[in-house]
Amino acid sequence: MSDDAPLFELLSSLSAAASFEEAADALLKTALAIVQGILASSVHANDARLLRGILYLRPVDGYQRLVGIEFPSGKPTGSVAYLTSATAWRWMVEHQTQVSIDVHRGALLAWSDGRPTVLRDAQGTEEAPSDKTRDSLLRREATHVHVVPLCAPGGGVHGAFSLEGACRNPIGQEFIWPQCMGDMERLAALASPYLIALPARSVPTIEPDQYLPVVGRATSRLTGLLRVFAQQEETILLSGPTGVGKSRLARWCHAQSSHRDRPFEVIDLLSVPEELQMAELFGWKRGAFTGAVKDSSGALGRAEGGTLFIDEIDKLSLKAQSGLLRVLEDRKYRPLGDNADASHANVRFLIGTNADLWTAVRAGLFREDLYYRISVLPVQIPPLSERQDEIAGWAQYMANRHHRDKGAQGQVTFEPAALDRLESTGWPGNLRQLDNVVRRAYAMAIANRGGTRDIVIEEKNVSQALGQESGPGESSVLAELWRAANLFAREAERRYRKGEALSLDLADSFRGMVLAATIRRYGTGEETFAILSQSHLLPNRNQYRVIRRELERARNLADAVGGICEELKEVLKNNGS
Repeated sequence: MSDDAPLFELLSSLSAAASFEEAADALLKTALAIVQGILASSVHANDARLLRGILYLRPVDGYQRLVGIEFPSGKPTGSVAYLTSATAWRWMVEHQTQVSIDVHRGALLAWSDGRPTVLRDAQGTEEAPSDKTRDSLLRREATHVHVVPLCAPGGGVHGAFSLEGACRNPIGQEFIWPQCMGDMERLAALASPYLIALPARSVPTIEPDQYLPVVGRATSRLTGLLRVFAQQEETILLSGPTGVGKSRLARWCHAQSSHRDRPFEVIDLLSVPEELQMAELFGWKRGAFTGAVKDSSGALGRAEGGTLFIDEIDKLSLKAQSGLLRVLEDRKYRPLGDNADASHANVRFLIGTNADLWTAVRAGLFREDLYYRISVLPVQIPPLSERQDEIAGWAQYMANRHHRDKGAQGQVTFEPAALDRLESTGWPGNLRQLDNVVRRAYAMAIANRGGTRDIVIEEKNVSQALGQESGPGESSVLAELWRAANLFAREAERRYRKGEALSLDLADSFRGMVLAATIRRYGTGEETFAILSQSHLLPNRNQYRVIRRELERARNLADAVGGICEELKEVLKNNGS
């Protein structure tokens, strides 16, 4: 970089950026302009050109945001995901160094002090981009790719930006990346804090369909990524808690892909005994084992030409992991008991898990090489508690579906208070738990509907259904606390929209509410403070000062929200507060 002008211009653009996308666009344009200047004065000036720049955030749990621009137009790359190899990403994360892909040489190179080192695996074997990666790069004319890590403040790679070029006539010299490294490192250091901190640009909500009948803000951002990934042939890893809708999203991805008219096959490993996993995946020939009375094609055979979704991948045995790894690497497999030539797996893989696979790798329960093969396009699906704007829509969809399944007439609706009750619940079981509660509430509403065909699910129906959902003990306490937190957050948001305020400081009043509830049951004597593990206050009679202070906080909250329940009013009155 001849001067610092590009850095100052980038800093100005980053400071003015209101979204991640604006900041990413500014960084990519600056990086491409600098590299173009270096290319124009290099030995490759007449036989090489820049193609594009791509930037993405990818924390440990998966891709979150993706921006790409073509060079020199600066236009978005469109629907194609120009992503680098899983091996390059792994090396970059482990060593926090820039990495290049030389397609002509079939080499992956790491850079240190401007010098390249060929990447090698643990056995010393030279790493190389897979055939699939090479084919993908060549289809988009890229022969040289350079990847620069984006590090979060305090360390750790949270993303990267990559630059792609095409060189028609390699002349035995390194491409221009060594001359670019210092500049790219400075650009990354300058931009990383902005890129990580800035919010994503708001995206229009996608139209619901049969696979995703309800789509909120978080899901719209997620499907924006998945729509791009679905058009690739690389493996997508869908992670998230049980019941968040991984199977639905997998089916949606298949419908967005070029395989949409071919089979979509699902194998849920949670329901497959370990000793039968190989057979269920690869199929078998008659007589291969006891009970194999006829040939079976297995999930791979049934998914031929289409998509295979393997859910609960963490339940796959180490033996079956070895077999799946071969399929992913060589696209070859052989049904059990079949001595013929190996079959070719013409299948797109989608993988699902609710486990932390990297923790399983470190514990020796999951193969590291398989982890990197399936974690090419990882995406984390947020729990339902982070998709609150979808709860009412999913509840209505589930109620209508249940109503249709019963062949009933009329309409199903929720009264507003019933939806409020659902939206203020934590839903640790996600969509699966919501469906169970809606079914119970629906059954209770039927009992109360009288002679009408239409069904109205009331707040009392939902409360009764929720009351049967959690048992006594710690889990139900956490669920109710989460409900209270959601109610507070929703009230704060409502006031904010009206130009009013509900300060987080008032959440401290919860201590006073707990103390008031205990006093109401046990009085102000020693038992109350023993129950709350505060007996140390008794010797100096400090409990009365604590009672006054905490109950005053409870009153402040009641005054702020404009109402007070009779139970709290009684405690405050009896204790002079």
